[in-house]
Amino acid sequence: MRYISTRGEAPALGFEDVLLTGLATDGGLYVPESLPHFSLEEIRSWRGLSYSELAFNVMHPFVDDAVPADDFRKMLDETYSVFAHQAVAPLVQLDTNEWVMELFRGPTLAFKDFALQLLGRLLDYVLEKRKQHVVIMGATSGDTGSAAIEGCRKCEHVDIFILHPYQRVSEVQRRQMTTVQGDNIHNIAVRGNFDDCQRMVKESFGNQSFLGGKTQLAAVNSINWARIMAQIVYYFHASLALGGPDRSMAFSVPTGNFGDIFAGYLAKKMGLPISQLVIATNRNDILHRFMSGNKYEQHQLEHTLSPSMDIMVSSNFERLLFDLHGRDGLAVKTLLENAAKGPVSIEDYRWKHARKLFDSDAVDDKATCDTIREIYEQNEYLLDPHTAIGVRAARNCRRDQAVPMITLGTAHPAKFPDAVAESGVIVKPPLPAHMADLFEREERYTVLDNNIAGVQEFIAKHWKNA
Repeated sequence: MRYISTRGEAPALGFEDVLLTGLATDGGLYVPESLPHFSLEEIRSWRGLSYSELAFNVMHPFVDDAVPADDFRKMLDETYSVFAHQAVAPLVQLDTNEWVMELFRGPTLAFKDFALQLLGRLLDYVLEKRKQHVVIMGATSGDTGSAAIEGCRKCEHVDIFILHPYQRVSEVQRRQMTTVQGDNIHNIAVRGNFDDCQRMVKESFGNQSFLGGKTQLAAVNSINWARIMAQIVYYFHASLALGGPDRSMAFSVPTGNFGDIFAGYLAKKMGLPISQLVIATNRNDILHRFMSGNKYEQHQLEHTLSPSMDIMVSSNFERLLFDLHGRDGLAVKTLLENAAKGPVSIEDYRWKHARKLFDSDAVDDKATCDTIREIYEQNEYLLDPHTAIGVRAARNCRRDQAVPMITLGTAHPAKFPDAVAESGVIVKPPLPAHMADLFEREERYTVLDNNIAGVQEFIAKHWKNA
């Protein structure tokens, strides 16, 4: 399996190098040169498999010979053994043919655990083999940071620097990151928004001279292909649990950075019958505005009750644009360079094709709270604000009531008590037992100005062998 850049100028790489590289040297994102395709008969044969066994079948073609099959199986068993539910991603029914897939049963109570628990193990495996040390630099709007720290904190060959927007993540999200102790763990609170943090990460990957040639950066954000790869699995898992592949499924995906729903798009291309993919956004609705009106235009970022989706520049959207443009890297590069200067559109026939692939909706804070309250009153089931956006978008966009609609439950409601309180639900969601003392743990983080030079200077000074 070889991987190519969405901008067409970087060399093709194998899985190990893509794992460690993150962003391509031409500024693009890596995607597989070709996708594996599974027949309905093959998918049907996976019924009854454990989650880790299913994950092996879906992911091993992407990993190929970079990790021997037995080692990869063991790694997957270890990855999903730390989840707090035997099903790993259990499905909860809300109504007739309407479901939530709970992706928050991992150590940090968010869907990011599915990929980042695996990513940490993959990094450790490859770095040990190469006798190499790397610096992980990542940006988070709330959940990626804690999942990355939890997944990589025991890695002997990495230092972790996670940037989050100062005072713009929930208190639970912040404490999940800042209370993990370790000499190799560094939390940086940037006086800015998530897009500022993400821009610093991308620019740093493009020019790593601040590290003095002594080490290299590795990515944990969803620009890293391994993140997307791991998220493909739970689409197959949900389908098989509800009668697939002999019936088609619909999915609604709360998304800001487009990674989670892009994984669903790939699952469909790999042979899984999916009849509908709904892009669910909050007021920061650049993806919905593009899908509904063919205009990709950045507006001012707004702070909402669903902070993990407070993103205006959706990095993984570039991977879809690459496919929409017939895998023409130069066309993608030109389009995104123009997008940095102002609004852009794509050719009408390409946009119409995108509309066939995806539906979309934007859900404001009031509708989010209304949905949390309505679902609790109907089922005594508590949604977090991001999942509530997914449920509302699913109901607004649903094409066929006969097709099971599955909303991806992206986070535990205990991470967002303010949103739950604002919805009028009087039940305060308790933290799980393993996090019950979270507010008593000592925090450790550094507040820095929204200035890339200062952030890079901090990293250069504090990584292990600096």
